[in-house]
Amino acid sequence: MARGRREIPPCSKTYGFPIYCAAWVPLSQISAAAAADDDHDNDKRGEGGGGGDPSLPRHKGDRLLVTLGGGGGEGRSGVPNALVVSHFDLRSRSLSDQPVFRMGTDADVPYRMAVHPGGDGIICSFPKNCRLFKWDFSESEETLSLRSPGETLENLEDGGLQLALSFNEGGSILATGSEDGRLMVFKWPSMESVLEETVANTTVKDLDFSSDGKFLASLRNSGPCKVWDLASSKVVANLSREDGEIFSFCRFSRSRADSQVLFVTAMHGDQGKIISWNTTSWKRIGTKRIVRDPISAFNISSDGKLMAIGTTEGSIEVLSSANMQVQTRVKKEHLGIVTALVFSHDSRALLSSSFDSTARVTTIETRKSNGFSAWIIILVIILAILVYFMKSKQTL
Repeated sequence: MARGRREIPPCSKTYGFPIYCAAWVPLSQISAAAAADDDHDNDKRGEGGGGGDPSLPRHKGDRLLVTLGGGGGEGRSGVPNALVVSHFDLRSRSLSDQPVFRMGTDADVPYRMAVHPGGDGIICSFPKNCRLFKWDFSESEETLSLRSPGETLENLEDGGLQLALSFNEGGSILATGSEDGRLMVFKWPSMESVLEETVANTTVKDLDFSSDGKFLASLRNSGPCKVWDLASSKVVANLSREDGEIFSFCRFSRSRADSQVLFVTAMHGDQGKIISWNTTSWKRIGTKRIVRDPISAFNISSDGKLMAIGTTEGSIEVLSSANMQVQTRVKKEHLGIVTALVFSHDSRALLSSSFDSTARVTTIETRKSNGFSAWIIILVIILAILVYFMKSKQTL
């Protein structure tokens, strides 16, 4: 190997276009929906439930799928615009050499995506519109594909480029935020409006729903982080910045307990930090300086135990959400800006993407210190028992 050449591990692959958005595919939900459709078709044909197992094909827990979007835009750069689906094998920790599915999007580059948690499809934002791509599921996960050209969402046609897209945990509410400062929230799939706010001369940077579905946090390039009560469609908190802070991303903790926390990343000078707010009093309860480079991506695991940040320098850090201690640090994981970070549904892996055209899956290691501590406790108990028997013999 030539000196200085960067070795690419099996968990990382290059896709030939800058990657702007990434997500895990909810394969079990897609399969269940396909099985339900098959049952419905069988009932209509009068076949009942016979003719073999109507449930979805059995998928190995170590086989996962990711979807990626990006491209070179509408210029004549020669860089394609595309959506791809790739396979990740957790056991071998490797991304497939070839995508399971690839679909060109002509002159339109996919900037953001939101995958419906129930398997309804993927919403992608393009420069001029947003489109819903439905899944086509066959007999095995290798034949999973997206239906082209996608269904244009008319409610979002005049909203400008959507820079933030998010479904709530149940998939019943969709929130969008555009580069022209327009926040819109809809019921899904009816697209009935829940709330709308436009603030001139701003850009909506990030959105997140609380795990109980009560709140929506919205973050703009200026002003406070707003928290909306979805039942009343009113703002219940304006979380202000301290002098010099620039907010970037917001995420609720994934706990269903009453004491949830809202995390917001911020740059303060040359320091990237994470700020936490109590969701009852809406007061700051903590601040932790994490990195010196600007934070370009942020997310929290499905089980709520971990959080991850990506930087403009291509580095990634995985932290405990309880104490914000670093669990894993990978310097220069990508050669460009980290554009997206997404934990797998079981929180065992972290998908990252970058402008350098690469996607990578980092597996989450379980710390061995807990097991080590358990062995110490066992040894102490054994020693205590031995001492007890030795003393008993001396007494006799």
